Amino acid sequence: MPDLSTTYLGLQLRNPLVASAGPLTQSTDGFAALAAGGVGAIVMFSLFEEQLRHEAAHDMLLEDEYAESFAESLSYFPTVPSSDVGLSARYVETLQRGIEAAGDVPVIASLNGTTIGSWVEFAQQLADAGASALELNIYLVPGDTGISGREVEDRHVEILEGVKNAVNVPVAVKLSPYFSSLGEMAHRLVDAGADGLVLFNRFLQPEIDIETLQVEAGVTLSRSVEGRLPRTWIAALRGRVNASLALTSGVETGEDVIRSLLAGADVVMTTSAMLRRGPGYAHELLGQLTDWLGRKEFDSVSAMRGLLAVPAEADHVAYERAGYLAALEKAKETYAPMR
Repeated sequence: MPDLSTTYLGLQLRNPLVASAGPLTQSTDGFAALAAGGVGAIVMFSLFEEQLRHEAAHDMLLEDEYAESFAESLSYFPTVPSSDVGLSARYVETLQRGIEAAGDVPVIASLNGTTIGSWVEFAQQLADAGASALELNIYLVPGDTGISGREVEDRHVEILEGVKNAVNVPVAVKLSPYFSSLGEMAHRLVDAGADGLVLFNRFLQPEIDIETLQVEAGVTLSRSVEGRLPRTWIAALRGRVNASLALTSGVETGEDVIRSLLAGADVVMTTSAMLRRGPGYAHELLGQLTDWLGRKEFDSVSAMRGLLAVPAEADHVAYERAGYLAALEKAKETYAPMR
């Protein structure tokens, strides 16, 4: 039987399949079901900076009008199980119960924000509560057209450094693919202390209803085709940054898991696939991985990881350019009109 074990953020995992933050990680039952389904680790649903600010406003006895200014946006956030204690305390309580329900499966807490503030200080509470690691989901869409790219990058580094100074557990940063130089940004974050990089965050893109003339927000589950972009960058970063690499988005089948590992991912994260098919679908994904390893005569995940990453000695620009030209040539052969 091939060895599926892997290491992520310094954590020893039984396999490289990780349940990413989502609806399945909002309850104790969800944690238990995912652990029973076979995942190697679980990322808890995100706690949002705005939620903590809203709670702080109440705690400081500010005017009701100010406290309610977040009401509409809060309706989009995951619901923490209700009790008589505050939001942050309920999140910690859910985390602790989830850790207990997950057994020996590591649980990673998730924070979502765009500024330095009390939510950064809250990271220490999550570490103290038993989180094996933290994932920073820096969902920053620079709507201000005057902000520079370097300012956006500096904000990411500032937030990471603030959290790293507050905790003594590994910290991963979940990135978007929209930096002008993603490779340089990856190096900056690792140099600033990131133990891992998660590629990529999905920026939610609203739709326009042409009948009602309204903009409609919404979330769609990812599809396999979306895995191509993060795999491209995982392959480019493998061996070039001293940090764990996690691929997220576009993981629907066992083939997607295998492709991601071949590109160089340490772990492969998914939520959409298990929302569609249930937490037990993890067993099927891992079964497909195990069968493939046996058929290809690999004795472990480690033996095949990164086999199709960009070679460390390659001229990166020339390598990518050659792939681009080869793709265009193939497209021409496939779609050019018959002569």
